Amino acid sequence: MTNWAQVLFNSAVTGSLYLLSAVALTLTYGLSRFPNFAHAEFMALGAYVGYFISAQLHLPFVVCILFAFLASGILGLMSYKGIFGPLSRRGSSLIHLMIASMALGFIARYVIAEIWGWAPLSFSIIWPAYDIGPVRASAVWLLPIITALLAGVSMHFVLTRTKIGKAIRATASNPQLAMASGINTGRVLLTVWFLSAGLAGIAGLFRGASTRLSPLMGWDILLPVFAVTVLGGIGSFYGAIVAAFIIGLAENIGVVILNQFGLSTDYRMAVSFVILIVVLLIKPEGLTRLFKGN
Repeated sequence: MTNWAQVLFNSAVTGSLYLLSAVALTLTYGLSRFPNFAHAEFMALGAYVGYFISAQLHLPFVVCILFAFLASGILGLMSYKGIFGPLSRRGSSLIHLMIASMALGFIARYVIAEIWGWAPLSFSIIWPAYDIGPVRASAVWLLPIITALLAGVSMHFVLTRTKIGKAIRATASNPQLAMASGINTGRVLLTVWFLSAGLAGIAGLFRGASTRLSPLMGWDILLPVFAVTVLGGIGSFYGAIVAAFIIGLAENIGVVILNQFGLSTDYRMAVSFVILIVVLLIKPEGLTRLFKGN
């Protein structure tokens, strides 16, 4: 008999990982107006830096989270300052920016592989497990949920109550008008790219800690994250939050159905794309209309 409480908990874990990744991706898209495929490598870098801090320096996992955020955040900031920003100012098209992001991701992937190798790696941390009623939970599953909640609440506060948050919203809505109003849009973009890449690094670290690491691991998360971003409405922060948990729930229910039919759970990723295709056919704007102005 299916333990639906466990399914719901697993969905919350999956949705939390997607939330961290999708919110990061949708924030950069909202300002830069192109899908950043190097986002996958931002996640992979965070995972590997966290692994280095844990396995080589033997520091606590909370320190791994901090360094994963900083390492990926710095890479994101440098990528915008050195590549995407100059290309945008020169009037590069969407295709040019997408190809540039693919090229950056390819380079970053092979640099990661050169440093840590292509062989899969695993954290040696022994995570405590807890029985909470019918649910079996591990610390490595609880951390993404807690982090996602903190990140969601923090980003909501930043976007609605702070000067930089209002500047981000203004720049995303109308960059020319924001610049004419005295907002330093260049600084806003750098801030968003740093924060977004940092969140992606944390998501990658959690994924690597619960499974294993490989230079291509970011793509295992990026593809369903794109589905989350489209479902939530491209550029919609609040839509991405809701969509992350919808996709997480759909994937885990899909695993139950696949098991009942004796099929491989590797097909779970197809669930995200079935939802993506249906959304594009029926409601291309996703959940955007539910969160007007966000």
